[in-house]
Amino acid sequence: MAKKKGKAGKVEEPLKLFYIFYNQERWDNWISTLRECSFEVAPDSEDMPDGFTTLYNFSLDITIEVLKIIKLYQNGRFTPDDALEKLNAVECIVMGDAPDDDLEEYIESLQLSMLVLFAACKRFIEGGYSTDMKSLIKEGKKTAETDLEAAMGIAAEIGANVIGGASCCGKYLKEDLEQPGLFDEWLIEIESMNEAMTSLKNFDEEAGEGS
Repeated sequence: MAKKKGKAGKVEEPLKLFYIFYNQERWDNWISTLRECSFEVAPDSEDMPDGFTTLYNFSLDITIEVLKIIKLYQNGRFTPDDALEKLNAVECIVMGDAPDDDLEEYIESLQLSMLVLFAACKRFIEGGYSTDMKSLIKEGKKTAETDLEAAMGIAAEIGANVIGGASCCGKYLKEDLEQPGLFDEWLIEIESMNEAMTSLKNFDEEAGEGS
């Protein structure tokens, strides 16, 4: 990313920020909250168990905090290396060992969906990705049937487009997603990224607004 020019044509270094985007304590607090929730569906209730609602809010919290790093990169506050360093630090927390208890399957599911968040952010910083969303999604759905690693690369490009301002992905999702495939899970997360980027539209407009 080009450095900004200040007064008298001087090149200004990107403004360094002290900002804790995500830390182990924040992750642990969410895990503790989840342990107090129920994932059992009550036979006499149509409401979603609070465990699933909390899990959704947990994933959204991660998505927003990660995309704040990208917004600061877009605004010239972080160099590519700075942004990647911050992303890797959060990824280490999110992709660490899942709890060895009843929450294990839920956290592992969350981690699988978060794979595309980190991959898309890195792909956006790297640049040079395809912008043909329709073809990417068609190719990704087909590739996911035989090669999940390649499908993840395609999903990362879709996510990078969304970070760059493209719209996605509701119209490409099946109406019945009671048993979505992994690629569908990634598209759902990319849709959450889309919503998060919209909510962060005015984030860090001026120096000093890094919170």
